[in-house]
Amino acid sequence: MKLDELVITKAIVEGYFKKLMNCLELDVAIVGGGPSGLVAALELAKAGKKVALYERKLSVGGGMWGGGMLFNEIVIQHEAKEILEGVGVNVRPYEVEGYYTADSVEAVSTLTSKAVKAGATIFNALSVEDVVVDDEERINGLVVNWTAVEMAGLHVDPLSIHCKYVIDATGHDTEVVRVVARKMPGRLFTATGNIEGEKFMSPDRAEKLTIVNTREVFPGLYVAGMAANATFGGPRMGPIFGGMLLSGAKAAREILSKI
Repeated sequence: MKLDELVITKAIVEGYFKKLMNCLELDVAIVGGGPSGLVAALELAKAGKKVALYERKLSVGGGMWGGGMLFNEIVIQHEAKEILEGVGVNVRPYEVEGYYTADSVEAVSTLTSKAVKAGATIFNALSVEDVVVDDEERINGLVVNWTAVEMAGLHVDPLSIHCKYVIDATGHDTEVVRVVARKMPGRLFTATGNIEGEKFMSPDRAEKLTIVNTREVFPGLYVAGMAANATFGGPRMGPIFGGMLLSGAKAAREILSKI
């Protein structure tokens, strides 16, 4: 069979736009494809919800890919190992009780595959630049554009999608929360009504607070992972990822209880 470049192009364009059209109206839109975003997408898709994940970079996985300082091993605590074991990742006990390790590449690739196979759609190289707010000032959508457009500084208008809930899982940058804080100052569900900001590294406190801080921060908007700590003023945790995984699962559970 002789390959035809035009057929190849048509197949890509038609396949992509079928995915895009199918995801214009969602139950949940997740922004950020790190560990918390991937787990949330997996759990929501497994529950039969229509969910899409938007990652601004070319690849998903966030900081998990690099482990600690590019040593591609991750550490998790006992409470989180069931999440990775549940998707088939090889989790190994470390010599100190309560600590476990896993290969970061295996963890990211497996979570990604399981989320997609469960029904989640992942869009990479797409950035969220704004939110859609209804008449009751509740978030019910996102405004998206190509990351390349943003990087090039081109004046290209974005497109919008609608959803019932948004999860900001963008890590330290809190990209969605920052849009809300800028346009509606003092309206976040934090102590000051604004972003509290990430504090110094403290793994034990940070892992606990990541889960505590995983909650609704504005009507229709949840925060998960490091975005939760940065929003509510928790410390950073460094290269340990159990809290991230548990945070994504908690965000999914809370949203599932409402839709």
